Amino acid sequence: MTQTQWTAVDRYISDLFVPSDPALDATLEASAKAGLPAIQVAPNQGKLLMILAKMQGARRILEIGTLGGYSTIWLARALPAGGRLVTLEADPRHADVARANIARAGVADKVEVRLGKALDALPRIEAEQIGPFDFTFIDADKESYPQYLTWAMKLSRPGSVIVADNIVREGQVVDAGSRDTNVQGVRRFNAKLAAETRVVATAFQVVGSKGYDGFAIAVVAGED
Repeated sequence: MTQTQWTAVDRYISDLFVPSDPALDATLEASAKAGLPAIQVAPNQGKLLMILAKMQGARRILEIGTLGGYSTIWLARALPAGGRLVTLEADPRHADVARANIARAGVADKVEVRLGKALDALPRIEAEQIGPFDFTFIDADKESYPQYLTWAMKLSRPGSVIVADNIVREGQVVDAGSRDTNVQGVRRFNAKLAAETRVVATAFQVVGSKGYDGFAIAVVAGED
């Protein structure tokens, strides 16, 4: 199996289940033109996030890591009238691109892009009592993933869903001695999630146009 084949299969799946979408296509084009890294989720993964949020019946969504707003738009489309999505982005340029993309996609009335480091923003969100959130998507700096999980739990309720991207790192996650801080951050996150007694969780590997990686998913079950 090769990257070429993974990409071809992703294209086949997307042609069937994720047809061309002007707003999402424009989001990718604008993000590339602005020089943002092409690290957003693949189209079929974006639709999976939307489906998961719809299945959960989410009315309040938290996203940690906005980039150009591609996954944000997918998630916002899962929200009913009156729903709210708060997305956190540390890079001012990324936030500006995301806001324009979100407005073009017609979901700006449901989305608030908050600029600043997530670990600074999350305590303010708690203080403002915006939550609890029904669905949280974590896709930001990997070193902080363990802290993001702590905050996702604080801002959730029984039944809330938490999803984290990039938890396999091309298989490097099995290397306990890795000197890569991203790998070590993900390893700590995975261990912490596995040990968390208030959730039912699993993780799985993914191959496709974005290479070899994986997702973790958890449902908050409440206190023992």
